[in-house]
Amino acid sequence: MPATPDRATPDPEDLKLVTLARSARARSGAPEGAAVRDDIGRTYAASTVDLPSLRLTAVQAAVAAALSSGSDRLEAAAVVGESEALSDADAAVLADVSVTSVLLADPDGTVRD
Repeated sequence: MPATPDRATPDPEDLKLVTLARSARARSGAPEGAAVRDDIGRTYAASTVDLPSLRLTAVQAAVAAALSSGSDRLEAAAVVGESEALSDADAAVLADVSVTSVLLADPDGTVRD
């Protein structure tokens, strides 16, 4: 009988999103980084945007990058930062694009339960 996968262990493809989100956060020095994957495996990463005339969460920026690049279905997301939970705005954006798999991770990449 084949082994049953451990449900507590994130999918390796989702863990790649954590790495991309961490990199986006580190490059910009932003409070959060996010990455999303579309239904054909393309990934998009972004960090928080905080300008006087434009404010986007990292999730909003990553989703916008994906949609503006032609993706129409997203399947997974990862958010790296200090926040313990998704903001209502981020949860709404991910619901708009039907993302069902979301990982939250600390700045060091440790995935929260």
